[in-house]
Amino acid sequence: MVSAALLTLVAVSCLIAMALLHRAKWPSRGPYTAVITWQALGLAWGVSTIGALLAFGLSSYRLGAAGGLMALATDLFSGELILAELSQGLEGVSHLVAVVLAIVLTLVLFSGLVSSFVQVVRVRRRHHDLLELVASDHPDVPGARVIEHPAAAAYCLPGVLRSQVVISAGALAVLDKRELAAVLAHEHAHLRQRHDLVLLPFSSLKRAFPKVRLVRTYYESVALLIEMCADDQARRTSSSRELAMALLRFGAAGPAPVPAGAMAAVQEAEPEVMRRVNRLLRPDDELPYHAGAVIMGASAFLLASVTCLWHIPI
Repeated sequence: MVSAALLTLVAVSCLIAMALLHRAKWPSRGPYTAVITWQALGLAWGVSTIGALLAFGLSSYRLGAAGGLMALATDLFSGELILAELSQGLEGVSHLVAVVLAIVLTLVLFSGLVSSFVQVVRVRRRHHDLLELVASDHPDVPGARVIEHPAAAAYCLPGVLRSQVVISAGALAVLDKRELAAVLAHEHAHLRQRHDLVLLPFSSLKRAFPKVRLVRTYYESVALLIEMCADDQARRTSSSRELAMALLRFGAAGPAPVPAGAMAAVQEAEPEVMRRVNRLLRPDDELPYHAGAVIMGASAFLLASVTCLWHIPI
């Protein structure tokens, strides 16, 4: 039961850390570090929660979560385990309920990840085919496809075999050449660093728990940080002011539809866009290297600790 208690403590600590990270000011100074921290906390929460349920439910084996799970697999088809647990009364039933909850949570998380991936791939494939019919090359927009649409929009469609940056005629009408170059650099950063894969686990959580407001809030936090990462990449070839002006022009032009599975230069609500603009025009000092190293080390230690706790045989 010690492993179950420790894993429960880790799971609760991860939830507290997520709440603190959501309210913290430093992530905008080090968005890459913050995104990795979000990933570590999310993964540690899922693994520790499932491990705590298994460690409690399989405590009669006295092998911990991992060892108990292996022992359960050998007894699963005999029926002896279920009869033995039920014969222990209320305590045995609680053990069985914990194991069932662990299995259900695992299936929910895994199915959410798979279904999100399949849906995104299907939608992107259809949109790629549609672009072949309605989009065209433009001499002023190298490396991108242009669609004849009055709304100002710019987005990218990641893919394994084909990736595309798409910009609308409405965007070309409101952006000058330098602002357009900054937007294209932003979208190419998404493609180059595969930010869609970084965001996928969080979008799958949102899909698995669609009615949990906290999950959506944390998803939006990670999505904003990923946009900041792309902003930082774009600043290497374009000035911060040009990208900020482009974001403001997109906002002034009004919302534009963006296909599912795409990553757009502007698809957040107005407050998030203004946070990006303010960050570009009045940047804070970057997160110190030693602070980032400590945070990354703590994230690695957290994941290693959860793995070890799965194997505590008590």
